[in-house]
Amino acid sequence: MNREQHVCLVCGFNMIGFHPANCPFCGASAMHFITSEECSARFHVSSTQVNEKVSRLNSQPALGIEHAAYRIETGNGACWIDCPSCFDSSLPKADSILFTHHHFLGASNLYRDRFAAEVRIHQLDSTHDICRPFSFDTTFQENFVHKGIEAFHIGGHTPGFTCYIFEDVFFICDYVFLDGDGVKYNPFGPADLTIAGGRVIEDVIRNRQLSTVCGYNYVIGYDDWKRRFDAGPVFGGY
Repeated sequence: MNREQHVCLVCGFNMIGFHPANCPFCGASAMHFITSEECSARFHVSSTQVNEKVSRLNSQPALGIEHAAYRIETGNGACWIDCPSCFDSSLPKADSILFTHHHFLGASNLYRDRFAAEVRIHQLDSTHDICRPFSFDTTFQENFVHKGIEAFHIGGHTPGFTCYIFEDVFFICDYVFLDGDGVKYNPFGPADLTIAGGRVIEDVIRNRQLSTVCGYNYVIGYDDWKRRFDAGPVFGGY
């Protein structure tokens, strides 16, 4: 690493090239920061199989409220959906890192350099202040397909929020939380736009043959998730 980088132990946000008084993502004080080198020494990234082509990536031990990232073996190279907060140099190469939104950029700058990976995020999220120290190779505005991974712009929770589908797996990240036997929308965004984004999600998944939903802290069967979603998410919290 050739410049200063710190990690917030409360949320996992990586601060590149500066050491603020408070975390720019969650507001935690600087007493909760450790250097990226310390983070790599104390944490590692574990992989849990979702199916034969998809695995879930989490920092171990848990790194604050860091959400899961996912690795997809596409047949034309490995891709990540989102990025772990801990930099673990033992992880196998990923060719691309595709972001759902800008809240959980993780240590993507370090993985981008290590893997020579292409990093993509929606243009509307790329302009947020917390993105300034991070590098993106592609900022997209339209839906696209990359190595068999379909990208759909949802908006709502963040202006550029994007969900992904690979084969029969739906990657929704933290747009929708499980809540008892139901679901809730992420409340950290505009309620009206988030709820409107839910209608876009309905359009995306309509008539799709899906088996699994991958969220920020859960993997669940699609039929169970869809039953909860069809019952009507509320605008709720973690």
